[in-house]
Amino acid sequence: MEAGTLKRTPLYEAHLEAGGKLVPFAGWEMPVQYGGIRSEHLAVRESCGVFDVSHMGEIETEGPQAGDLLQRLLTNDVSELAVGGAQYSCLCREDGGTLDDLFTYRLGDDHYLTVTNASNHESDLAWFREHADGYEVEVHDRLDDYAMLAVQGPRAREIVGSMAQGELPKRFRTAEMNLGPGDALVCGTGYTGEDGVELLVDPDSAAALWEELLVAGAAPAGLGARDTLRMEVNYCLYGNDLSEERTPIEAKLGWIVEEETGFIGAERCAEQRREGTEQVLVPFVITGQGIPRQGNPIAAGGDGDEVIGEVTSGTLSPSLGIGIGMGYVRTELAEPGTEVEIDVRGRRRAARVEKVPLYSKG
Repeated sequence: MEAGTLKRTPLYEAHLEAGGKLVPFAGWEMPVQYGGIRSEHLAVRESCGVFDVSHMGEIETEGPQAGDLLQRLLTNDVSELAVGGAQYSCLCREDGGTLDDLFTYRLGDDHYLTVTNASNHESDLAWFREHADGYEVEVHDRLDDYAMLAVQGPRAREIVGSMAQGELPKRFRTAEMNLGPGDALVCGTGYTGEDGVELLVDPDSAAALWEELLVAGAAPAGLGARDTLRMEVNYCLYGNDLSEERTPIEAKLGWIVEEETGFIGAERCAEQRREGTEQVLVPFVITGQGIPRQGNPIAAGGDGDEVIGEVTSGTLSPSLGIGIGMGYVRTELAEPGTEVEIDVRGRRRAARVEKVPLYSKG
């Protein structure tokens, strides 16, 4: 369903009813918040929140050589992905530049479903189809066949489990089961740093499922809280922390890069892992006042004015109560504990490079 040039998810009316503030996002009309970003953020950290992420795309790959195609395209080792499993990876150009970061679910021996970022879905689909030539495989666009809800927080499994006909899948596992008003692909994945599940369902049953989740105790949460939650645990956002100009190695995602599989871009990633990179992505905290934002320059600490990098993501952390962010800096200044300064609207704010994640329980 579309409004002008903006697409709407099957939950559009439900968002209006819940008081959602809708904004344009990656070509979609999406809720950025309901009662407030901070309260929604803390609801996920302390109890349970439900996000509409139906703007995410899905690509189905099926056939005798589906696994071979994905092994060529994705940075992780697809051969290690068992049926009923989930795997995080990147999609790269020949020069290692990141085209997207993705989750792939293996639904059967020769049957996979890959979830794309909304802004990259069409280009990802074209890339899959271009490289499928010569493989015994079918590549299908499943964007319109699924609605997707992310249920996250300490009570997420309890709430979803009360509606499920069977045991929910563990972390990085999937299961097809009946859930409330219909069938769902239940995935033990998420983007918040909390436990929970993501539910892929028929668009026609999404509104009824959303309502049942709210009645069971989940709080509606928008994209604003999703962003602050992911920043606290240093999950990358494509377009901010990942781009075609950055490789997964520069983004410190080497743990999902298996160069020996021969994926597109593997040679460049192997070279960077071997020889190092000029810059890497690091998390940081503001040690005084100030809230960092994307594009803020990062300078060396002390009296020098030398710019050593740039903020890619920044916010006021609702859980920590301080300014936090991520940015690319020169590799020699990337060690945790390194003092730096963030130029926030012309004022230098003292900051410190930290370990991942910035936030953890306790």
